[in-house]
Amino acid sequence: MLQQTIRWIAIVPALFAIQVFAQAGEIVDTAYVANALKSGAIVWDVRDADAYNEGHIAGAVNAGDIGVVLRDPNKEDWLPISQIETALGNAGIDLANKEVIAYSRTGDPYAYFGLSTLRYFGAKQPKVYHGGLDAWKAAGMPVSTEPTKLPPVALKLVPQKNVVVWTDEMVQKVAEAKAGKVQIVDARTPKEYSGEDIRAIRGGHIPGAVNVPYEQNWVDPATGAKLAKKEVKTRDGMALKPKADLQKLYANLDPNKETIVYCQSGVRGAEAATVLRDLGFKDVKIYEPSWLVYAGTLSAPANNETFVNIGALNGRIGSLQSRIDELERELASLKKGK
Repeated sequence: MLQQTIRWIAIVPALFAIQVFAQAGEIVDTAYVANALKSGAIVWDVRDADAYNEGHIAGAVNAGDIGVVLRDPNKEDWLPISQIETALGNAGIDLANKEVIAYSRTGDPYAYFGLSTLRYFGAKQPKVYHGGLDAWKAAGMPVSTEPTKLPPVALKLVPQKNVVVWTDEMVQKVAEAKAGKVQIVDARTPKEYSGEDIRAIRGGHIPGAVNVPYEQNWVDPATGAKLAKKEVKTRDGMALKPKADLQKLYANLDPNKETIVYCQSGVRGAEAATVLRDLGFKDVKIYEPSWLVYAGTLSAPANNETFVNIGALNGRIGSLQSRIDELERELASLKKGK
């Protein structure tokens, strides 16, 4: 009897750990990733091959730059399913039968695009590691420069319903949003939202959309700009805010109402949408083509609508090219002087 009791004392903590492991949301931390690796999960590094080879989570696999190998370079939507099956299958990413965790650097929305891809194509247990390689290194976890090779798998991917919205649907959702049945979140910058920063055939935003830039989910939303200016050296500021602060950020939205998130091409929006689901929003979808395609659908209504001045744009490009030519001549002259 005593021996049986001792065995149960030893087993209960393990059972509790398994329960916690199973109940984790889509956004996971370092401890979760470490445990998942031990349990046979696939950890997917979505960065390009060079970055992966310079150092990655030991045991993680790579299929190349997710923004290149899975997306059409013009529309920035997913490539044909057969090509995605080949890219992920060759890397051994068996999303139908294995838990898969996508990661990159801290805060990188492309990790969330990886999660969005997994969700759309029916992954069994898709997760995203927000902290990514930076958090992994900071925790002293093993990093490798040797590629992990998994056996290739033959994938048959089936798009799932109620994960993404396409343009025809989005136009209908605008009317539903006007009627108060749907809420729309624009995860782009304020200048993109207002039409000042035009990154498609026209600028502006989808009528009824509320602007919450995806960087606002971070502890320091200005971290990207600070890194570019070399004002900070780490991506620590891209860590997610505490849950209470995130709840305040989205306090004006109804977690029980259908919520559609978009950005320029669905990448930044994927991060914002995942945060909303993690906060308990029950029906969150991504408008996958996002503003890039919506703007090109000229019959689709838009607020703050502005158009690209092609003549002025060509003039600026010509001016920049002239300056480049001048600098190249100066450089050539300096080389000759040596």
